[in-house]
Amino acid sequence: MNKILIVDDEPNILLSLEFLFKKEGYKVFIARDGEEAMGIIEENIPELVILDIMMPKVDGYEVCQYLRQYHEKVKIIFISAKSKQQEIEKGLSMGADLYVTKPFSTKDLVGKVKNLLN
Repeated sequence: MNKILIVDDEPNILLSLEFLFKKEGYKVFIARDGEEAMGIIEENIPELVILDIMMPKVDGYEVCQYLRQYHEKVKIIFISAKSKQQEIEKGLSMGADLYVTKPFSTKDLVGKVKNLLN
């Protein structure tokens, strides 16, 4: 069973994605900020992280750098309200596998996750 970590400080997004991916058969972990995410990663290295950028304490960019330094095989999907081309390019250049702008289709996100994990 693939493990997914969802990191977002917006409870509605966090809980709806948790429900959705559990329903799809994934083992799901959730974190409300980057600091919490890094603690979870050390205990349960996921195959994929769905990662918001703008969060309190530790932002998504820092979590992405951490993953690329210590767990380079973990797939990363940024989900962010930052939708300018230079922001998307920054996220991808930092090592994210995909960059999805908010609002997004949950059906599309599920498809993207399945493609990355297969």
